[in-house]
Amino acid sequence: MRGWIRRLLTKRRIRDSEDRKTREVRVQEELPNEKLVLLVQFTMVAMVILSAIEIVNIIVLKVWNAEIFATITGLTGTITGVIIGKKA
Repeated sequence: MRGWIRRLLTKRRIRDSEDRKTREVRVQEELPNEKLVLLVQFTMVAMVILSAIEIVNIIVLKVWNAEIFATITGLTGTITGVIIGKKA
């Protein structure tokens, strides 16, 4: 899972060579910080666990828990913001 997250957060820049005869295209990759990768992995795991808790809550207690759903929504926004912010 860590490798998939690392590839997702890797910033790629395409640069043409300055020599017009060869016209090489170079891809420069900027790898993310390892702490950022671990943070996104922890957030994804927490979101899966909270989703499972919400599903069990709905099945067993037949009640929608708004606090758990708000936390899931917040974590989703955090993950999306990190991915979009890192790619830009």
